[in-house]
Amino acid sequence: MVFKRLLGSMGVGGPSVDTVLAPGAALPGGGLTGEVHLSGGRADFDIEHITLELLARAEAEHDDGEHEGMVVFERFSVGGGFRLAEGEHRTVPFAITLPWETPVTELHGQPLGIVLGVRTELAVAGARDQGDLDPLAVRPLPVQEAILEAFGQLGLGFKSADLEYGRIHGTGQQLPFYQEIELTPPPQYADRITEIEVTFLADPAGMEVILEADKRGGLFSDGHDVLGRHRVSHDDTDRCDWNATVGSWVSQLADAHSVRVSHHPYGHGDLYDHHVHKDEHSHQGHDGHHGGERSGPGMGTVVAAGAAGLAVGVVGGMVAAEAVDEIGDFFEGDEEEGEEA
Repeated sequence: MVFKRLLGSMGVGGPSVDTVLAPGAALPGGGLTGEVHLSGGRADFDIEHITLELLARAEAEHDDGEHEGMVVFERFSVGGGFRLAEGEHRTVPFAITLPWETPVTELHGQPLGIVLGVRTELAVAGARDQGDLDPLAVRPLPVQEAILEAFGQLGLGFKSADLEYGRIHGTGQQLPFYQEIELTPPPQYADRITEIEVTFLADPAGMEVILEADKRGGLFSDGHDVLGRHRVSHDDTDRCDWNATVGSWVSQLADAHSVRVSHHPYGHGDLYDHHVHKDEHSHQGHDGHHGGERSGPGMGTVVAAGAAGLAVGVVGGMVAAEAVDEIGDFFEGDEEEGEEA
């Protein structure tokens, strides 16, 4: 997909930039290639740098409610240090590596409702201008796909997916947000669990799988959330009985009692970003052990999108880049003000 933008900071006659991503969905931790096409303006311009930004639409809870905004989660310098002559056309190829925790936007080609994008920044003669978002599609890693397929085969249905701004305490999380894939429980657990949320935190060696079950309240008790954490290897993809493994994870969540690992609010002041005003996940223990609970259910966007292997048809899809751009830089204001200073 191509986007074009005349550099407003250069005025009429300034250079323009088109960024083209290679077709197909990328992988977390995998490569992303493409080309930046520059067209010279009505004069010569010194191109100081060309930067690609990876952005994601995430949700954050504030005192006045829940908000959505675009988060820059990685930046890559892909060129610069040359003069673009009047009317010159120049192509700058690039190859970058996505973070391992890059969210998954689709499963078997079906969108999950997650919005990711690539934005190009061009610095010319001390001025910077940013283009529109080029939508970025990311498919799951083989081990992620195997786990999601197992959930579907065990009778869980896809409900929605979103990105939560904040951190899951006690994990190796690197990005400023995490993805939650919300699933409806299979019939045998529907009387005890209202939904299960799955979070993948991948790294070069493997992946942490964080499961959260929103448990139904009983006659004398309120509902609450139970967390489980499991570690898997990328090498496990073809040598593990995922139906049995994932089935045991779900069974453990369903059977877990109301055990609190701490009587204190989750998270501490030094773990909070100024955009985050909510309790964070808290985990204790090792692989396969339940680590605690979170105060309040996860906040889903309730995007009704389908995914092959999960038990719901396609209703929604990827939000258009123009709509995403109009959301505004909710999380970026302070950063941009600092750059202008």
